[in-house]
Amino acid sequence: MSSKNYIDVIIDGKIYNIGGFESEAYLQKVASYINNMIMEFKQNDSYRMQKMDMQRILLEINIANDYFKAKKQADLLESDLEIKEKEVYDLKHELIISDAKAETTKKELEEAVEKIKALEKEVVKLQAKIKK
Repeated sequence: MSSKNYIDVIIDGKIYNIGGFESEAYLQKVASYINNMIMEFKQNDSYRMQKMDMQRILLEINIANDYFKAKKQADLLESDLEIKEKEVYDLKHELIISDAKAETTKKELEEAVEKIKALEKEVVKLQAKIKK
């Protein structure tokens, strides 16, 4: 099991020590995402006029919204992947069946060619007998 990483990050001008089992780069990326969202919101006059607890709730709602949109997209991609994997499996199965049929047909063709050669030899023998 990997060890827990701790890192100091700046969020909204304040230093926080956050920790997790993810890499320090990932933890920094999370802090950066939150920081960017706060900066984006602070550019909105109506947001700045709200009380601090309302600002935090709006931020949390938007972060949750981003999460659910990303989760929905991931679920769609996972579903699409499952469909594609099934299609690949079906195509491989069809290919195996087609290969088996082709092999059977090839053997039948080889047998038919051998039969034709044998019959041609028989025809030559019969023609030779007729000429005598």
